[in-house]
Amino acid sequence: EREYSKLIDSANAPIFGVDTFGRVNVWNQCAMKLVGYTISEVMGKNLVQEFITKEYRAAVKAVLDKALRGKETANFEFPLITKNGVRIEVLLNATTRRDEQGNVIGVVGIGQDITARLAQEREYSKLIDSANAPIFGVDTQGRVNVWNQCARKLVGYSTAEVMGYSLVKEFITKDYQASVQA
Repeated sequence: EREYSKLIDSANAPIFGVDTFGRVNVWNQCAMKLVGYTISEVMGKNLVQEFITKEYRAAVKAVLDKALRGKETANFEFPLITKNGVRIEVLLNATTRRDEQGNVIGVVGIGQDITARLAQEREYSKLIDSANAPIFGVDTQGRVNVWNQCARKLVGYSTAEVMGYSLVKEFITKDYQASVQA
């Protein structure tokens, strides 16, 4: 147990734990650095009610409740407000915590600060959308997932009219479909 606690406390990812009532009972050094609250400021407090933004309380509570029923959640994104009032975006994996007899005693959550990544993705989207050349993208099934302003102006289809539709089947003339598909 002592080695386990030491490993959690020194991990380079924010890790927190709550008991079956949602009260914080694990708060590692990385969580403290990321959010700004000390261990003494969070221990015993209700995680959802005191540290989660109002609009995400129900969703985060649902993730924790699900973990308390033995169902893990991976890659759940939600915002957190730091002690200094800064909004950060967190990617969370929540798993059931059990005692030696297998009884559920709470939830442990491992997070990742994805604020910078999301900001970078938004910046890329702005660059693509405002480029002075038509830019489009397709997913692995060939469905349109990127359609910039210049493509809209050139072709005349709005983003809503093309997103999710097969580029080749819907927007390429029959005589060119085979060569574009290849």
